[in-house]
Amino acid sequence: MAQAPEISIIDDDVSVRTAVSRLVRSLGYVATTFASAEEFLNSAQLDTASCLIADVQMPHMSGLELQDLLRRQARQLPIIFITAFPELNIKARAMNGGGIGFLAKPIDGESLIKHIQAAVAKTPIDPS
Repeated sequence: MAQAPEISIIDDDVSVRTAVSRLVRSLGYVATTFASAEEFLNSAQLDTASCLIADVQMPHMSGLELQDLLRRQARQLPIIFITAFPELNIKARAMNGGGIGFLAKPIDGESLIKHIQAAVAKTPIDPS
């Protein structure tokens, strides 16, 4: 039996990590959580994750800085960004850098599910 896709959740807020992890597991995926981008980069999940859900604003390394680093390393991980500060210029940078979603906190569960399923299936998101 094939291993379920692994979704890595990177957020410095433990309550967000817990809630998103529960949602991911309820969909039948494997959820791994990290309190920082550095923690994710130093983990085995760097090579096994099917998708990242990353907070934009975190101490030390932001979600956007993580995206830039992964791109420089030629890693093609789909990233769904989540943020409490949904600024248009930040969204543009995230999406122009290859992000597949930019969701404002509090996160709409249905929208997050749609983005996760599209990331795992490697299909584009229908903006409607």
